[in-house]
Amino acid sequence: MSNSPEWVLAALEERKRQALFRQTVVMEGAQVPSVNINQKDYLAFCSNDYLGLANHPAMVKAMHDSALTYGVGSGASHLVNGHNREHQNLEEELADWLGYERVMLFSTGYMANLGVIAAFAGKDNGIVQDKLNHASLIDGAQLAGAKMRRYLHSDLNSARKILTSFTQEQEKSTILATDGIFSMDGDRAPLAGLAQMCQQNDALLMVDDAHGLACCGESGRGSMALEGLTARDVPLLVGTFGKAFGTAGAFVACSHDFADYLTQFSRPYIYTTAMSPAIVGATRASLAIIRSEEGLMLRHKLAANIAFFRQAVSKLPIELGESETAIQPIMLGDSELALRVSDTLKKSGIWCTAIRPPTVPKGSARLRITLSAQHDFEQISHLVNSLSSAIATRN
Repeated sequence: MSNSPEWVLAALEERKRQALFRQTVVMEGAQVPSVNINQKDYLAFCSNDYLGLANHPAMVKAMHDSALTYGVGSGASHLVNGHNREHQNLEEELADWLGYERVMLFSTGYMANLGVIAAFAGKDNGIVQDKLNHASLIDGAQLAGAKMRRYLHSDLNSARKILTSFTQEQEKSTILATDGIFSMDGDRAPLAGLAQMCQQNDALLMVDDAHGLACCGESGRGSMALEGLTARDVPLLVGTFGKAFGTAGAFVACSHDFADYLTQFSRPYIYTTAMSPAIVGATRASLAIIRSEEGLMLRHKLAANIAFFRQAVSKLPIELGESETAIQPIMLGDSELALRVSDTLKKSGIWCTAIRPPTVPKGSARLRITLSAQHDFEQISHLVNSLSSAIATRN
């Protein structure tokens, strides 16, 4: 007999009734394409480890070496005494790679977005956002108490109309925030058009490129590089290490002045313990790989896997999203249907979690297929054949 309040139990039952109930599973072993869950072996196609670096030997060794030198915990926030030489080296290496004056580390990508938006937006200025932005960008605006309006997904005309009206209403700069690669759809934001628009309206463009950095573009510099943009075009760039970098944590790349401003006014930065130096050591090794010939080869392999998958799946009677990235959504619409197809795939040894509201808009439940440079064509063929069988029996 539960002692929980009735309203808690009712909310849980409602989630179950709507086929929206969520729960964790326990994976044994390292983050690799072949995983063991509930004592069964699966091929995983839902990880954000796009380059397959999460278990790279060089990074495992770097984490071990860093822990021996600097310990595991940082012990304090960056502004107390938690900012050690590993943190500083990573910030400088990222700034050099990306072409920014400064980089600041955050413990998570969610905190980075909260910290930047809450510092730069508020009651005196507004924030304009894409309809499909990540939840952390939306939450950041709400935390700041900022006036927020959202434009139609990747629609420059809609964005321009809203941004122009905002600019006329306030004294401080408007923030325009967007994902670089949209996490649930895999499509790219029209960054060049947005950058030009922001310059014309004296607005600040903020790009969360969590799913683009390291794995998109020849250099790995993500969505900005794909459109030829620089730090001048994108004053605030957020990146995470938990995706293609294969570790954990996040950063903001910006100017010296903006970094000083965030140091004074970004509460998640000021009041949070710094990243583990051991993780920072592993991330430095990851960045070295990403910038090397090996990193280029991994990006080429990922691109080949994406092309192979899209060509193979195009023969199936399914709705595949318009994505050229590692994120390949298969749109199913109904949440119960998405769960059924996901469960059918599990019987074929494929692990791909159904994505349902509120993570995605109502009526747009899907399978979010994610590809890695560590997948091979045989594994992808098994996925496509399994999808064919699952779709054929979905009703």
